[in-house]
Amino acid sequence: MSTLPLNATETTTDPLSLIDVDHVRFFVGNAKQAAFFYAMTFGFRIHQVADLTSGSRDRARYLLTQGNIRFILETPLDKNDPAAEELRCFGDGVKDVAFTVEDAEAAWKQAIANGGQSAYEPMTISDEHGSVTTAGIKAYGRAVHSFVSRTGAYAIDRVKQGSLFEPGYRTLDHLALNDYNAANPCGLMFVDHCVGNVDEGKMNEWVQWYEDVMGFAMFKHFDDADISTEHSALMSKVMASGNNLIKMPINEPAEGLKKSQIQEYLEWHDMTPGVQHLALRSNDALQSVAELRRRGVDFLRIPDAYYETVWDRVEKTLTDHGLEAVKEDYDRIAELGILVDADDEGYLLQLFTMPLQDRPTLFFEIICRRGSQSFGKGNFKALFEALELEQDRRGNL
Repeated sequence: MSTLPLNATETTTDPLSLIDVDHVRFFVGNAKQAAFFYAMTFGFRIHQVADLTSGSRDRARYLLTQGNIRFILETPLDKNDPAAEELRCFGDGVKDVAFTVEDAEAAWKQAIANGGQSAYEPMTISDEHGSVTTAGIKAYGRAVHSFVSRTGAYAIDRVKQGSLFEPGYRTLDHLALNDYNAANPCGLMFVDHCVGNVDEGKMNEWVQWYEDVMGFAMFKHFDDADISTEHSALMSKVMASGNNLIKMPINEPAEGLKKSQIQEYLEWHDMTPGVQHLALRSNDALQSVAELRRRGVDFLRIPDAYYETVWDRVEKTLTDHGLEAVKEDYDRIAELGILVDADDEGYLLQLFTMPLQDRPTLFFEIICRRGSQSFGKGNFKALFEALELEQDRRGNL
């Protein structure tokens, strides 16, 4: 989703021009324990914390970083906090996909003028080192998009270099786990895209919302003929920001003989739309997946039969378009259970984790792009058949 170099910024007169994914905020039941889970399994650095020890009396917040990925894991400390009610209803999950902009208040005002609904009004926290201004609008279901603008030591390029995320945070030094992860990297670089699940019949409404409110445009469209099996189907439209930097696919269930994975998500998410998965980009899928598997990450099981046909399909597509062949070792790809797809721009490697919590909701995708800017259309059938096997194991098909 965010492909800017770690020290890149962008200046524009459009208040809704998105510079970067500032951060992704999760509501979790126990931020301290969740931080160690994501650090141990996915190699994140537990970088900074804002909690009782740093003067935060309302919530505990942990900043996890890897490459240009910034996750905030946030836990309410008061039972009357609205976040506590969200956790009761939904369990752990993504609350906010936040974007860096030049002027957060101006972006928020423009989004409201475009028909958006405020999630919270602009607010600024500052100290002698700089300031951070945030303002939010409501997206689908529980999801929020925050606009973030930064000055001084809290500017986004400084944050990428290790500066404090905002006033009130402190750096966590001398954690052995951070040293271990630095010596054994997982190679995750940035958020490639963020997928949202919405109610049946609502996808086009949210497509229109992203066009009208955020200034996004359609990037890709997949219907139930593209994404279906014998039992279930879904439809998806990929929305992209004006510079194609931010991509937000939107899924809805389609009619099928049994429940789709989207319907399963909704039923275990209090029938409320939300973020289904985050795709994390790697420049070396084999290294990343091998390291993640070594750490115990549970990935979706791909049937062995998939590899009996995939190479003919991928090689033909690349040859037909005069593109270079897959450079990664075929046997190693199969050994690691990685999916492969190709189009007229190149190929990609991808693999999906199992749900990251006991409710079958949020999961991650690991993706490596070798030219292709698509989303693995050729893998949809194999992927969904594998997903249905897991749904059946959970008793939710």
